[in-house]
Amino acid sequence: MLRFAQSPTSDMDIGNLRVALFNYILSKQLDEELLIRIDDTNKEKNIENKDKEILETLALFSIDYSRVLIQSENIKYHTGMAMKLLLDKKAFNCFCSDEALAQDKEKAKKDGKAYSYSGFCETISDETKFHCNAPFVVRMKKPDHNIKFNDLFKGELDYTKEEVDSVIILNHDKTPTYDFACAVDDMLFDISTVIRDEEYLDNTPKQIHLREALGYDKKIKYAHLPTIINKQTAEKLSSDDKELTVNKLVEKGYLPAAIANYIVLLGFDTPKEVFTIEEAIEWFDIDKLSPDSVEFDMDKLNHINKEHLKLLDDLRFSKILGYADEDIGKLGKLYIEECNSINNIKDKIKTVFSQKKPLEGYEDEFISLKECLERAPFIEEFDELKKYISSKTELSDEKLIKTLSYALTGDANESNIERIYPLIRNYLGEII
Repeated sequence: MLRFAQSPTSDMDIGNLRVALFNYILSKQLDEELLIRIDDTNKEKNIENKDKEILETLALFSIDYSRVLIQSENIKYHTGMAMKLLLDKKAFNCFCSDEALAQDKEKAKKDGKAYSYSGFCETISDETKFHCNAPFVVRMKKPDHNIKFNDLFKGELDYTKEEVDSVIILNHDKTPTYDFACAVDDMLFDISTVIRDEEYLDNTPKQIHLREALGYDKKIKYAHLPTIINKQTAEKLSSDDKELTVNKLVEKGYLPAAIANYIVLLGFDTPKEVFTIEEAIEWFDIDKLSPDSVEFDMDKLNHINKEHLKLLDDLRFSKILGYADEDIGKLGKLYIEECNSINNIKDKIKTVFSQKKPLEGYEDEFISLKECLERAPFIEEFDELKKYISSKTELSDEKLIKTLSYALTGDANESNIERIYPLIRNYLGEII
């Protein structure tokens, strides 16, 4: 079983979606189930209804799964495992205050050393603990050996006992910490492969140590995905990039299929540039993903989005634009080259149907043209329309085209007017 774990503490960003997509693709290739886990144990930071939003986003990208696990519902297993570790003397109660720990961290920083827990509470007698009324956390004892594991992109990694450290497994309120809850849940659901962002690389040896202490020795395969860099800012892409969260891109009018397509392209030499996730399942090979960080380029996403818009059926495209007419779908496609997203195309079509003020510098001509079109019969061809207007008004040549283009599209310099007219002639009365 594979799993996609997401905390309901922020909007899903591009990196999160990449992890979800890769887990989904690999689950299909390996014919294994995919578990969605909502890591909600950090109650203070959880955002209301964010868990539902996560599932809605996955549905939007057609990422299906076998089940959903709300991590907090597993707390009885987390506390039970912590008690086992305490009874086995593999964990201990730690009464150190936050102030004392902060001082130790500051001293390590001044000495130019990595912080590691001092072990002060590890040797406290049971009698002393029994009589101590101070709040405590539960800490895991440091491993007695280095923790080694292989990562698909980082290779063989070796962490010392001090690097793994005496991690906290239960907080003061007896809720599990992130590493402990993850380690237990991955064990309980017999996860075979973990694909996640490289920011969690240092969590992995801690989680391996915790599972080993609980007697679970299955080797989980790890793939920590390289960082995605925002090309515009040269910074790591995250949910702090509010304009580049998944929901924001969808709201702006980028097709989920195009977003998914571009994400799979990042750092991967695909057999073709434009494809569906169903096609990617056939040839995707995570072993061939570049181990280097990759850039998220909006210009490239714009290009991929345009290509996917071109592939849409005309009627379906028109429905996305708010209509149910193949001609409106065809009209939308005429605007693809100059527009990056559905929203931009919607704005163009909205302008076509909006009320237009007289064209500056051509006020009299606009009024004359408008009155002519209001009385005009249904005219099939654009050239016939021009002849009709010319015969009923004094407009001709540049003035006629400029004013007519503006009256029909809101743009006096619309170069596609001859192609646009056949697509909007049935709406001429409404437009005028």
